[in-house]
This record gives sequence, structure tokens and C-alpha cells, in this order.
Amino acid sequence: MRIKLDEDRKNEIVRALTGYFSSQFDEEISEFRARELVEFMLKQIGPSQYNQAIQDARKYMADKLEDLDTEFFEPEDL
Repeated sequence: MRIKLDEDRKNEIVRALTGYFSSQFDEEISEFRARELVEFMLKQIGPSQYNQAIQDARKYMADKLEDLDTEFFEPEDL
């Protein structure tokens, strides 16, 4: 899997996940289980989210390239 999170970001997500379980489900989840859940979600939904982000970026760039002619066109006086 090419999708990697640096350790600081992963720790932030683990803290958020343990807090979420505590507040939403009134259930404690260990740091180990939260970390395993993060890894599972990265493997399961990470690739599709990554691919969608690439498609969105490609469309955004293509739209901006199409705007070049209208946005920056300079008439030529011959």
C-alpha cells in the first residue's frame, strides 16, 4: 500500500478515535485497538479516497487549463 501516514498524524487519529468511541458510544477503546482500526481503514478505504483525490485534482487542473485561453488571452494587433 502506497498510502502512508507519518507517526504524528497517526497518533492524532488514534487519539481522535479513542475520544470518539468514548463520547459517542460511551465505550473505551485501547490505543492498540484504535491503531489497528486506523490501519484497517487505511487498507480498506484509503486507496479509493486517494484515487478520488487524484481524479478531483486532475479535473481541477484540466478546468484551469481550459480557462487559460479565456482568462489570459491577449488580442494580437497585426
